[in-house]
Amino acid sequence: MSSIDVSKYKYLGHGKNGKVYLMPDGKVIKICRREDRCLEEYKVLKMAEGSSYFPKVYERKGKVMIREYVDGQDLNTYIKKYGLSKNLVLNLIGMVEEFEKLGFKRLDMRGIHIYVTKNEKIKVIDPSMQLIKTVKYPELMLRDLRNSGVIDKFYSVLKDERPDLYKKWNK
Repeated sequence: MSSIDVSKYKYLGHGKNGKVYLMPDGKVIKICRREDRCLEEYKVLKMAEGSSYFPKVYERKGKVMIREYVDGQDLNTYIKKYGLSKNLVLNLIGMVEEFEKLGFKRLDMRGIHIYVTKNEKIKVIDPSMQLIKTVKYPELMLRDLRNSGVIDKFYSVLKDERPDLYKKWNK
């Protein structure tokens, strides 16, 4: 990755960690503010390689990372438009279980970093602090579901399908 002219790319957005652009080949380039955060995110994506819950990562150099484009809407926006289905609840539960299976310390993700794609599949963008910060249940995701007015539906499905997790997460 030599010098990068992002003026040729479509700007997709930005967050605390950097700016994201869509390249002509359909991949995403992320220009991070801090190299250590870029490396951390890259490590998480490499650990998650092969997981259906994460985009594929292609390469990283310094503050620049290239990964798969995720086409969809963030969880909060999606719920406002379409509501919360049982299928989506089951996919969110699967995402958190995948975090645990991958050995992440942080079993949580904010709704703005959870993308809902075709058939209500889930993809996580900006996975930061998964290896550093310890969070034993998805408190930020649950807060977002509460703020979206769908927490009762989520807990109802969770209680029916996974009573073990319902006891852990219903705080």
